Amino acid sequence: MSTTQSERLRQLLEPLVSSQDLDLEEIEVTPVGRKRVLRVVIDSEDGVDLDTIAEVSRLLSAKLDESDAMGEGEYDLEVGSPGAERALTERRHYVRAVNRLVKFQLTEGGGELVARILTVDDEGLDLEVPGVKGRKPTSRRLAFDEIDKARVQVEFNRKDKKEEEA
Repeated sequence: MSTTQSERLRQLLEPLVSSQDLDLEEIEVTPVGRKRVLRVVIDSEDGVDLDTIAEVSRLLSAKLDESDAMGEGEYDLEVGSPGAERALTERRHYVRAVNRLVKFQLTEGGGELVARILTVDDEGLDLEVPGVKGRKPTSRRLAFDEIDKARVQVEFNRKDKKEEEA
């Protein structure tokens, strides 16, 4: 997708998504055979459910139908939420991942680190690094500029926030 088309789509759709108290995380147009697929990823502080996705899909579809942002050709609109193992690229992503286990790829040969995010501030993260072979977990501070890539890890035995607070 050209930068111009991407920018036009973002300018058209972001205000509509924001009006629903949601964040527009990603826009992608991909050719599939003779059609194109417009994928829109939305999220919020509390995540998004299927009803929210369906409502936003209807709103975006109506907005796209009244504009020429997608041009003349056929396209399918897919609206969804970030996956379970989402990449963390913005500060708000890290805030939403508090208490989650994250795999970090560190900059400048720092290797990899798997740790739980405890807090997030403007400079970086406070982490709990799980102990290995029966050792206790340790604390670590990680600045945003030390992170090359970060991705939430799926935990099958993870305690829900409500369980932890009880």
